[in-house]
Amino acid sequence: MPSLFADTHNVVVILEKSDASEGFAQIIDFLSGSYIHYALTVSPHIYISCIKQFWNTAVVKRTGDVTRIQALVDKKKIVIFEDAIRKILQLDDAEGLVCLPNDEIFAGLAQMGYEK
Repeated sequence: MPSLFADTHNVVVILEKSDASEGFAQIIDFLSGSYIHYALTVSPHIYISCIKQFWNTAVVKRTGDVTRIQALVDKKKIVIFEDAIRKILQLDDAEGLVCLPNDEIFAGLAQMGYEK
């Protein structure tokens, strides 16, 4: 049975402030300023058949410290490396995740209306 969908579900992924996104302003601001903004908003044209072929044949391969995804699409070998994903999606976080101090995290949560 498919789940019911409310008009407000996923409204934040549009990343535009409107009447429909009321109550999501802080999340939209955060995502718009984050390093994953491009990855959330890019809209490439990819055929569903290619996506299905890719994920039906995808395997993770490791050689030393290099990890890649290898798949077959239309009988063509596809190899995707982590650094390519980071570059194409403009993630700019090759150094890893940045951990904020607890006081900054709690200050941000307080601004969103959460209490300690």
